[in-house]
Amino acid sequence: MNGNPRTDGPSQEAQAQEAAATTAAPEASTEQQQERPAQESASAVDPEKQRLEAELDATRRRVDQLARAYQELQKDREEFKQRLTRERERMMDVERGNVATTLLEAVDELDRCLSMSGGDAASPLGQGVKMIRDGLLSKLQQTGIERIQVVGLPYDPNTAEATDMEITTSPDEDQKVVAEARAGYRMKDRIIRPARVKVAKYIAPAQA
Repeated sequence: MNGNPRTDGPSQEAQAQEAAATTAAPEASTEQQQERPAQESASAVDPEKQRLEAELDATRRRVDQLARAYQELQKDREEFKQRLTRERERMMDVERGNVATTLLEAVDELDRCLSMSGGDAASPLGQGVKMIRDGLLSKLQQTGIERIQVVGLPYDPNTAEATDMEITTSPDEDQKVVAEARAGYRMKDRIIRPARVKVAKYIAPAQA
């Protein structure tokens, strides 16, 4: 041997690099192992989040449906109450009309008494009868009963009954009410008793 050191084995520098690589490899492997569970956790969270969002949207839609259904129920309830109130008022008007018709017949009787009394209408008895008649009419008016004005107006079969006819030679008077045999009355927009009237009928004068 010549006394030089042997170079068959790896140098110290190569050994150091190999040791460093060996040391770094486990560290890199550890980082990869840490990143992998995080990715797996993120991929697991996304479906859960989507499911919760879907359930939230479904719940909101259900709440909206229930709110609309409640509003419709309230609307139907109010409409029913209004119909019930209108029907009750209508029935009360019918009953008031029936009572008023009976009282009006009594007024008619008192009017006939006054018309038949002639000169006795100014007597104390006649004045008493007139006071009773006027008192009944006043009470009827307080309940919304009013007399229908028909004399001098065109005949309307909705408010009056034609019981007699009068011939007229004036075209302007044709189909007009010229006299009233019985007064007519209405309550609000409903005729509770039509008037009985005489209606003019135009007939052209005979040519000479």
